[in-house]
Amino acid sequence: MGLLSDPNRRRALISMLTRLNAPICMLCYCAGVCWFMGLAFEPFTLRTYMSENAMGSTMVEERFPAGERALATAREFAAHKKKVGGMPVDWLVKTMQARGLEVFTQSFSRVLPFPDENKERYIVKGTNVYGILRAPRAPRTEALVLSAPCSPGDNNNQAVGLLLGLAHYFRNQIYWAKDIIFLVNEHDLIGMQAWLEGYHHTNTTGMKWTPLQGRGGSIQAALSLELSSDVITSLDIVLEGLNGQLPNLDLANLFYAFCQKIGVLCTIQGRLQRNDWDSVSGYSHAVQTMMLMVMKQASGRPWGDHGLFLRYHIEAATISGINSFRQYKTDLTTTGRLVEGMYRKLNNLLERLHQSYFFYLMPSLTHFVSIGYYMPAFGLLAVILLLRALDLWVQLVAPPARTEDGIAEIEQQSSPGVRSVLTPLIISHLTGAALYLMPVHFQEMAVEHFPVSETEAVVLTAIAVYTAGLALPHNTHRLVSGEGTEQGWRVLKLVAVLYLAVLLGCTALINFSLGFILALTMVPVAAFVTPDVPKVLSAIVFVILSPACTLLFSVFLFQELQDMPVSLQDGWMLYISVISQGILDHYLFGSLVYPLIALMVYPCWLLFWNILFWK
Repeated sequence: MGLLSDPNRRRALISMLTRLNAPICMLCYCAGVCWFMGLAFEPFTLRTYMSENAMGSTMVEERFPAGERALATAREFAAHKKKVGGMPVDWLVKTMQARGLEVFTQSFSRVLPFPDENKERYIVKGTNVYGILRAPRAPRTEALVLSAPCSPGDNNNQAVGLLLGLAHYFRNQIYWAKDIIFLVNEHDLIGMQAWLEGYHHTNTTGMKWTPLQGRGGSIQAALSLELSSDVITSLDIVLEGLNGQLPNLDLANLFYAFCQKIGVLCTIQGRLQRNDWDSVSGYSHAVQTMMLMVMKQASGRPWGDHGLFLRYHIEAATISGINSFRQYKTDLTTTGRLVEGMYRKLNNLLERLHQSYFFYLMPSLTHFVSIGYYMPAFGLLAVILLLRALDLWVQLVAPPARTEDGIAEIEQQSSPGVRSVLTPLIISHLTGAALYLMPVHFQEMAVEHFPVSETEAVVLTAIAVYTAGLALPHNTHRLVSGEGTEQGWRVLKLVAVLYLAVLLGCTALINFSLGFILALTMVPVAAFVTPDVPKVLSAIVFVILSPACTLLFSVFLFQELQDMPVSLQDGWMLYISVISQGILDHYLFGSLVYPLIALMVYPCWLLFWNILFWK
């Protein structure tokens, strides 16, 4: 405190920070990147452990015996699904009733804002079927959910068969203290969204659905099954949910504990555990696993049906079966016993899962990185913006230079007008509003004038508006009287730098992965842009580090991390698909990534683009 309260020392500190501003910023950037890359090194991470006492032991005895019967049920389900050309609602109702459940159905419909070409649908109509096993030893105030989506073709039939087999087995047990809801939802995430809205009496997306006739207690946890093969080689747990939300870490720990007990190979991001952490290949494996989680979380989309439960504060995950070329095989009986064990431990909960972490990264199922370890990496990037803001503030408040006759150069250092700062701010955000509104609302006009489909019209309109924003400097200077002053761009940059610091800070608190990726590309641009740098080279660097190009590079990087590299043409088509899916996720499920980029991140980037062409 003495350093800051003493005026002389304070001036000396500020002088040092401004004199060494550029080297300190470069050092902070390199340190932030190195810190993040070091998070995957095993000695720097924490071992996973069970925090919830009620789930601390796996000493329950799993006895599920009906794997073959579940397979027979799956084949019967597949036959009826093929016969009716969709979800066999009547057959599911009769089958669940035969297993002693209270069975109900829910109809829903949704008109998409534009056709989803990935799944070839526009007007979606479907029915959810769910059965409730009432708790025999409790007042029925709490519930658990086990779901399996009814997927097109031959996908996920085994998951529905296992769900019905577990329902029959659970019905004969007397130790359940919570209601168990067995849900088969149609049209994957859309059906799950309709059921959750109906269960909680909310409607946040404008979907039409019939009210639920039967309800259980307050949902404490949920699992979603994705099994498309009679035998599997490993089980993968999917954690990433809507807007980067993650379930309580104890849910992942519970899955790993029972996999170890039963002897099932388990993976995260489709990757097995490795013990050679001290080797280059072992560290590279951990980095790739962590980067896959970061990129999935940054996308903001739910990566399974469980992702929509998280917005209702329900801890949920998806268990997906993988059938690869490994020699180790697991049948449905073993998988059913794993699910049985997890539900018996969740049945013991006296309160919601809350004692473990909600913010974490996982380079493997045995180790995790808590928020206290990964947030300094972002902090080192964010402090660069504060240092640049301090430097700009010192330059703005410095007394004007004096001529030889002692008269201050008032005209040259004249204060910028309010319009010179407000005009770029207003135009940038109007451009962002156009980027948010025009692609969906003007798709019909684009289809009439150009030979493209509705989905292509939405994406190409978004790209056109984004590109048109590059003309912003010329439009700004037409509205500002006179030439841009030296003080004017400094004031604008000070506002833009502080704006970006607040924006990235708030984003990182909600979705660290998205905030960190944006900081990696936007902080260098914000820190070193001035009107005096070479225009052509700087403009190229600006475009490469823009949000749109960041997304394009992320698409190629994600495919490389999944060991599924794509060509430039395929990558471009995948890029267009990612943009359209991001817009759809916003309108269907409330994903915040698209409005965040369009209404805040892109206008902020345009402010720095304006500064580059200030003169």
